[in-house]
Amino acid sequence: MGKRDARILEILTDRKRVEVAELARELGVSSVTMRKDLDELESRDVIQRRHGYAVLGNPNDINGRLAFHYESKRAIAERAMELVRDGETVMVESGSCCALLALALVEAERASAIVTNSAFIASYVRKNRSANTILLGGAFQNDAQVTVGPLVAQSAQSFNVDHLFIGIDGYSLETGFANADHLRAQAVRDMAERAKAVVALTESEKFGRTGVVPLGLEGKIKAVITDDGIPDGARLALATGGVEVIEVPRRG
Repeated sequence: MGKRDARILEILTDRKRVEVAELARELGVSSVTMRKDLDELESRDVIQRRHGYAVLGNPNDINGRLAFHYESKRAIAERAMELVRDGETVMVESGSCCALLALALVEAERASAIVTNSAFIASYVRKNRSANTILLGGAFQNDAQVTVGPLVAQSAQSFNVDHLFIGIDGYSLETGFANADHLRAQAVRDMAERAKAVVALTESEKFGRTGVVPLGLEGKIKAVITDDGIPDGARLALATGGVEVIEVPRRG
Protein backbone atom coordinates (compact mmCIF):
# COMPACT_ATOMS: atom_id res chain seq x y z
CA MET A 1 0.00 0.00 0.00
CA GLY A 2 1.40 3.38 -1.02
CA LYS A 3 2.14 6.39 1.16
CA ARG A 4 -0.93 8.27 -0.10
CA ASP A 5 -3.20 5.36 0.79
CA ALA A 6 -1.64 5.18 4.24
CA ARG A 7 -2.16 8.93 4.69
CA ILE A 8 -5.81 8.60 3.66
CA LEU A 9 -6.31 5.96 6.34
CA GLU A 10 -4.57 8.07 8.97
CA ILE A 11 -6.88 10.99 8.19
CA LEU A 12 -10.00 8.81 8.27
CA THR A 13 -8.91 7.16 11.53
CA ASP A 14 -8.47 10.59 13.09
CA ARG A 15 -11.57 12.31 11.72
CA LYS A 16 -13.90 9.33 11.11
CA ARG A 17 -15.56 10.99 8.07
CA VAL A 18 -13.95 13.18 5.40
CA GLU A 19 -15.29 14.71 2.20
CA VAL A 20 -13.62 13.55 -1.01
CA ALA A 21 -12.88 17.12 -2.12
CA GLU A 22 -11.26 17.86 1.23
CA LEU A 23 -9.04 14.79 0.96
CA ALA A 24 -7.99 15.77 -2.55
CA ARG A 25 -7.04 19.29 -1.46
CA GLU A 26 -5.12 18.10 1.59
CA LEU A 27 -3.14 15.48 -0.34
CA GLY A 28 -2.55 17.71 -3.35
CA VAL A 29 -4.21 15.56 -5.99
CA SER A 30 -7.16 15.97 -8.32
CA SER A 31 -10.65 14.84 -7.35
CA VAL A 32 -10.45 12.23 -10.13
CA THR A 33 -7.25 10.76 -8.66
CA MET A 34 -8.70 10.80 -5.17
CA ARG A 35 -11.83 8.99 -6.30
CA LYS A 36 -9.68 6.32 -7.94
CA ASP A 37 -7.67 5.91 -4.72
CA LEU A 38 -10.85 5.60 -2.69
CA ASP A 39 -12.39 3.16 -5.17
CA GLU A 40 -9.33 0.94 -4.82
CA LEU A 41 -9.44 1.07 -1.02
CA GLU A 42 -13.17 0.33 -1.06
CA SER A 43 -12.64 -2.67 -3.36
CA ARG A 44 -10.44 -4.15 -0.63
CA ASP A 45 -13.02 -3.37 2.10
CA VAL A 46 -10.64 -0.92 3.76
CA ILE A 47 -12.99 2.08 3.50
CA GLN A 48 -16.60 2.76 2.60
CA ARG A 49 -17.75 5.41 0.13
CA ARG A 50 -20.76 7.57 0.78
CA HIS A 51 -22.23 10.40 -1.30
CA GLY A 52 -19.36 12.88 -1.45
CA TYR A 53 -17.38 11.52 1.48
CA ALA A 54 -15.54 8.47 2.83
CA VAL A 55 -15.41 6.60 6.15
CA LEU A 56 -13.30 3.75 7.44
CA GLY A 57 -14.51 0.24 6.77
CA ASN A 58 -15.22 -2.38 9.42
CA PRO A 59 -12.93 -1.71 12.43
CA ASN A 60 -12.60 -5.48 12.97
CA ASP A 61 -11.10 -5.97 9.49
CA ILE A 62 -7.32 -6.32 9.92
CA ASN A 63 -6.73 -5.60 6.26
CA GLY A 64 -7.75 -2.00 6.81
CA ARG A 65 -5.73 -1.58 10.00
CA LEU A 66 -2.53 -2.93 8.47
CA ALA A 67 -1.84 0.19 6.45
CA PHE A 68 -2.31 2.53 9.40
CA HIS A 69 1.20 3.33 10.74
CA TYR A 70 2.49 0.39 8.70
CA GLU A 71 6.18 1.16 9.16
CA SER A 72 5.89 1.37 12.96
CA LYS A 73 3.97 -1.90 13.06
CA ARG A 74 6.54 -3.54 10.84
CA ALA A 75 9.31 -2.38 13.21
CA ILE A 76 7.42 -3.88 16.17
CA ALA A 77 7.03 -7.16 14.28
CA GLU A 78 10.70 -7.29 13.33
CA ARG A 79 11.72 -6.73 16.95
CA ALA A 80 9.33 -9.46 18.09
CA MET A 81 10.91 -11.88 15.62
CA GLU A 82 14.20 -11.58 17.52
CA LEU A 83 12.57 -13.42 20.44
CA VAL A 84 11.89 -16.49 18.31
CA ARG A 85 14.54 -19.19 17.99
CA ASP A 86 15.19 -20.87 14.65
CA GLY A 87 12.82 -23.81 14.25
CA GLU A 88 10.53 -22.76 17.10
CA THR A 89 6.79 -23.32 16.89
CA VAL A 90 4.93 -20.20 17.99
CA MET A 91 1.35 -19.21 18.64
CA VAL A 92 0.18 -15.95 17.07
CA GLU A 93 -3.17 -14.36 17.89
CA SER A 94 -5.10 -11.90 15.76
CA GLY A 95 -4.02 -8.29 15.16
CA SER A 96 -2.21 -6.18 12.57
CA CYS A 97 1.17 -6.30 14.36
CA CYS A 98 0.70 -10.05 14.80
CA ALA A 99 -0.04 -10.50 11.10
CA LEU A 100 3.16 -8.66 10.20
CA LEU A 101 5.10 -10.80 12.69
CA ALA A 102 3.74 -13.97 11.10
CA LEU A 103 4.77 -12.71 7.67
CA ALA A 104 8.25 -11.77 8.91
CA LEU A 105 8.72 -15.20 10.49
CA VAL A 106 7.67 -16.93 7.27
CA GLU A 107 9.85 -14.73 5.06
CA ALA A 108 12.88 -15.36 7.28
CA GLU A 109 12.03 -19.08 7.59
CA ARG A 110 12.48 -18.64 11.33
CA ALA A 111 9.53 -20.58 12.78
CA SER A 112 8.89 -24.22 11.96
CA ALA A 113 5.14 -23.66 12.40
CA ILE A 114 2.71 -20.88 13.31
CA VAL A 115 -0.31 -21.91 15.36
CA THR A 116 -3.10 -19.33 15.16
CA ASN A 117 -6.82 -18.77 15.54
CA SER A 118 -6.69 -16.12 12.80
CA ALA A 119 -7.86 -17.19 9.35
CA PHE A 120 -6.67 -13.78 8.13
CA ILE A 121 -3.10 -14.56 9.20
CA ALA A 122 -3.25 -18.03 7.65
CA SER A 123 -4.33 -16.45 4.36
CA TYR A 124 -1.92 -13.51 4.69
CA VAL A 125 1.19 -15.76 4.71
CA ARG A 126 -0.06 -18.59 2.50
CA LYS A 127 1.66 -17.46 -0.72
CA ASN A 128 5.08 -17.96 0.82
CA ARG A 129 6.31 -21.50 0.16
CA SER A 130 7.87 -21.80 3.62
CA ALA A 131 4.56 -21.04 5.38
CA ASN A 132 3.47 -23.82 7.75
CA THR A 133 0.31 -22.62 9.46
CA ILE A 134 -1.91 -24.57 11.85
CA LEU A 135 -5.37 -23.03 12.21
CA LEU A 136 -7.15 -23.70 15.50
CA GLY A 137 -10.78 -24.78 15.16
CA GLY A 138 -13.79 -22.99 16.58
CA ALA A 139 -16.75 -20.78 15.78
CA PHE A 140 -15.79 -18.31 13.05
CA GLN A 141 -16.24 -14.56 13.45
CA ASN A 142 -16.69 -13.27 9.92
CA ASP A 143 -15.56 -9.67 10.44
CA ALA A 144 -12.48 -10.35 12.58
CA GLN A 145 -11.72 -13.60 10.68
CA VAL A 146 -10.86 -15.49 13.86
CA THR A 147 -12.07 -18.66 15.55
CA VAL A 148 -13.48 -18.45 19.07
CA GLY A 149 -15.31 -20.61 21.57
CA PRO A 150 -14.61 -23.91 23.36
CA LEU A 151 -13.12 -25.60 20.30
CA VAL A 152 -10.21 -23.11 20.37
CA ALA A 153 -9.29 -24.32 23.84
CA GLN A 154 -9.66 -27.97 22.79
CA SER A 155 -7.51 -27.47 19.68
CA ALA A 156 -4.85 -25.55 21.60
CA GLN A 157 -4.47 -28.47 24.02
CA SER A 158 -2.46 -30.25 21.32
CA PHE A 159 0.39 -27.76 21.62
CA ASN A 160 2.99 -26.52 24.09
CA VAL A 161 4.93 -23.48 22.90
CA ASP A 162 7.42 -21.03 24.32
CA HIS A 163 5.75 -17.89 22.95
CA LEU A 164 2.25 -16.63 22.28
CA PHE A 165 2.17 -13.24 20.56
CA ILE A 166 -1.05 -11.28 21.02
CA GLY A 167 -2.59 -7.99 19.95
CA ILE A 168 -4.54 -5.76 22.34
CA ASP A 169 -7.35 -3.23 22.04
CA GLY A 170 -6.49 -1.18 25.11
CA TYR A 171 -4.56 -0.82 28.35
CA SER A 172 -5.34 0.94 31.61
CA LEU A 173 -3.46 1.14 34.88
CA GLU A 174 -6.53 -0.25 36.68
CA THR A 175 -7.37 -3.28 34.54
CA GLY A 176 -4.26 -3.92 32.46
CA PHE A 177 -4.44 -5.23 28.90
CA ALA A 178 -7.89 -5.63 27.39
CA ASN A 179 -9.76 -6.83 24.32
CA ALA A 180 -12.86 -5.37 22.68
CA ASP A 181 -14.68 -8.71 22.42
CA HIS A 182 -15.29 -11.22 25.22
CA LEU A 183 -15.10 -14.26 22.94
CA ARG A 184 -11.79 -13.18 21.44
CA ALA A 185 -10.51 -12.38 24.93
CA GLN A 186 -11.33 -15.91 26.06
CA ALA A 187 -9.57 -17.35 23.01
CA VAL A 188 -6.44 -15.44 24.05
CA ARG A 189 -6.69 -16.86 27.58
CA ASP A 190 -7.12 -20.39 26.21
CA MET A 191 -4.10 -20.05 23.95
CA ALA A 192 -2.06 -18.51 26.77
CA GLU A 193 -2.57 -21.69 28.81
CA ARG A 194 -0.36 -23.52 26.29
CA ALA A 195 2.49 -20.96 26.20
CA LYS A 196 5.37 -20.38 28.59
CA ALA A 197 5.31 -16.65 27.90
CA VAL A 198 2.89 -14.17 26.33
CA VAL A 199 4.22 -11.16 24.42
CA ALA A 200 1.90 -8.27 23.55
CA LEU A 201 2.52 -6.38 20.30
CA THR A 202 0.90 -2.98 20.05
CA GLU A 203 1.28 0.62 19.04
CA SER A 204 1.68 3.05 21.92
CA GLU A 205 -1.67 4.73 21.15
CA LYS A 206 -3.46 1.70 22.61
CA PHE A 207 -2.20 2.74 26.04
CA GLY A 208 -4.60 5.66 25.91
CA ARG A 209 -7.64 3.45 25.45
CA THR A 210 -9.74 1.48 27.92
CA GLY A 211 -10.62 -1.94 26.56
CA VAL A 212 -13.99 -3.51 27.29
CA VAL A 213 -12.81 -6.95 28.42
CA PRO A 214 -9.72 -7.26 30.67
CA LEU A 215 -7.55 -10.16 29.56
CA GLY A 216 -6.54 -11.06 33.11
CA LEU A 217 -3.14 -12.43 32.11
CA GLU A 218 -1.16 -10.94 34.99
CA GLY A 219 2.00 -12.97 35.52
CA LYS A 220 1.65 -14.55 32.10
CA ILE A 221 2.53 -11.54 29.93
CA LYS A 222 6.30 -11.34 30.09
CA ALA A 223 6.95 -8.54 27.59
CA VAL A 224 5.28 -5.86 25.53
CA ILE A 225 6.80 -4.57 22.31
CA THR A 226 5.62 -1.12 21.30
CA ASP A 227 6.86 2.14 19.85
CA ASP A 228 8.59 4.84 21.88
CA GLY A 229 5.43 6.86 22.39
CA ILE A 230 4.31 4.74 25.36
CA PRO A 231 3.25 6.95 28.32
CA ASP A 232 5.63 7.07 31.28
CA GLY A 233 2.93 5.88 33.68
CA ALA A 234 2.21 2.76 31.65
CA ARG A 235 5.90 2.03 31.23
CA LEU A 236 6.48 2.27 34.97
CA ALA A 237 3.42 0.20 35.86
CA LEU A 238 4.41 -2.57 33.47
CA ALA A 239 8.01 -2.66 34.67
CA THR A 240 6.86 -2.70 38.29
CA GLY A 241 4.63 -5.66 37.44
CA GLY A 242 7.53 -7.60 35.97
CA VAL A 243 6.68 -6.97 32.31
CA GLU A 244 9.64 -6.11 30.09
CA VAL A 245 8.91 -3.07 27.93
CA ILE A 246 10.69 -3.19 24.58
CA GLU A 247 10.44 0.02 22.57
CA VAL A 248 11.21 0.67 18.91
CA PRO A 249 11.38 4.12 17.25
CA ARG A 250 8.17 5.24 15.62
CA ARG A 251 8.36 5.29 11.85
CA GLY A 252 6.34 6.99 9.16
